[in-house]
Amino acid sequence: MSQKESNSPIEFPLLGRGVGVRLNNVGKRFNREWIFRHFTYQFHSGKTYAITGSNGSGKSTLLQVIAGSLTHNEGTIEFKNEQLPTNNEQLYTHISIAAPYLELIEEMTAKEMLLFHAQFKPLINSVSIDEILQTVGLQNATNKQIRYYSSGMKQRLKLAQAFFSNTPILLLDEPTTNLDADGIALYHNLIKNYTADKLVIVSSNDKQEYEFCEEVIGIGKYK
Repeated sequence: MSQKESNSPIEFPLLGRGVGVRLNNVGKRFNREWIFRHFTYQFHSGKTYAITGSNGSGKSTLLQVIAGSLTHNEGTIEFKNEQLPTNNEQLYTHISIAAPYLELIEEMTAKEMLLFHAQFKPLINSVSIDEILQTVGLQNATNKQIRYYSSGMKQRLKLAQAFFSNTPILLLDEPTTNLDADGIALYHNLIKNYTADKLVIVSSNDKQEYEFCEEVIGIGKYK
């Protein structure tokens, strides 16, 4: 797979009702150290992508830049679709993300957490919260405070928040962290059944997390 790099803007193809994200010469640095530079790529809805690289290579940083939780230092990022707001302050409502570093409100129960989450980012209409918790294997812990969850149970809840949010863009950073074999099987089931027409980007160096992806991008090429 070739990756196009250019100093000039690149054009989106016609996306119809889909979603597109374009990064052009994007770079991110911490202090004087560049994590990555000159990253140029187009992501399209209905496709799955993997960002791979060794530990510390910048793949998680790139995902956070795409999510808008980190600001890039150079280049441009464009989100293109009639569904996506031009106001970047509202962009988060169209992006869902699951990552090990994201915190849960541990004083809440799983059901309370999903209800709270839905106030900011609506869940898909076809599945109730009880059904969501059953799907991710947390039906017996619905009313237990999250502080008493194991690390694997917390990861299942993070996946529930991300996969069942009604968003066109799904970002997954090391999505099987803390999951056992059953949890990994759950992850693949969620990918199979709940990502239709979404733009999915997985950041990982574990092939079982991204083996389904259609395009693989090595972040090490952008140093």
